[in-house]
Amino acid sequence: MDFSNFNGAEQAHMTKIIEKRQMQDFLRMYSNLVEKCFNTCCNDFTSKALSSKEETCIMNCTEKFIKHSERVGARFAEQNAEAMNAQNQ
Repeated sequence: MDFSNFNGAEQAHMTKIIEKRQMQDFLRMYSNLVEKCFNTCCNDFTSKALSSKEETCIMNCTEKFIKHSERVGARFAEQNAEAMNAQNQ
């Protein structure tokens, strides 16, 4: 977004809103990651420590989730760039 037509106070306010939204999105993504991987991988509650099988599952789950999020973000950025180019032409 272009905030160049806003005054300094308005730009600062919009930046603060965007940063807050980004933090909320990050926390939501992190919470979803924890919930999904815990529900998928942790099923033996006889010990307070993770078994090696559970630990491996957690590592694989988080790695896949993060790679997926990066890929979706990259595709979103590509689509956004294409839309901006089309808009400017």
